[in-house]
Amino acid sequence: MTVLPIVKVGDPVLRKLAEPVTDFDAELRTLVKDLNETLEASHGAGLAAPQLGVSLRVFAINPDLPGNEARLDHLINPVLEFPDEEIQDGPEGCLSIPGIFLDTKRRLNTAAKGYTKDGDPVQVVGQGLLARCMQHETDHLDGVLFIDRQDPDGQARLLATLRAAQWWDADIRVSPHS
Repeated sequence: MTVLPIVKVGDPVLRKLAEPVTDFDAELRTLVKDLNETLEASHGAGLAAPQLGVSLRVFAINPDLPGNEARLDHLINPVLEFPDEEIQDGPEGCLSIPGIFLDTKRRLNTAAKGYTKDGDPVQVVGQGLLARCMQHETDHLDGVLFIDRQDPDGQARLLATLRAAQWWDADIRVSPHS
C-alpha cells in the first residue's frame, strides 16, 4: 500500500493550473492507485493529484459518497456542468488545510465528464456531498482552494486560525486574493 504525504496549503503546486492528462499509461494508473490509497488512509471524501505534488488533472473520490451509484473512484480531465442554479451551503474541509471546516457555498447538482485511468469516457451525476466533492477537487485542478470561496470575514478568521496551527509556516502565502 502506497500512502503518500499530502501537500499543505502554501505549497505553490496547489495554486497552479494542473496539466491535462495525455498519456493513459502505467504511470497514470500508479498515480490513481496512490491517490485512492492515500485518500482511504486519510478518511477524506476526495483528493486531487496536486495535493500529492503532481500537477495533473486527476482526482480520486470516495466511492461511498452518497449518490455515487456508479461507484466511481477517480476522474481524469474532468469537465463540470451544472444542470440548474440550486445552491447548497454547508461545512467543507480540505486535506491540505487540516482541521479547518467552513461553511462553503457550492452548486447542489453537478454533472462531471472525464475519463477513467484506462482512457474510457465516463460521466457521473451527483448532488449534495458528491456534487460538493467533485467541485472541490476540480477547484484543486484549477489552483483554487475552498478558502478562496469564503467571504472576506471568513478568510480573515481562517487566516487567524491557520497562523495558530502547529504546522503553519509564516513564510507561506495562503491565497493570491489576500
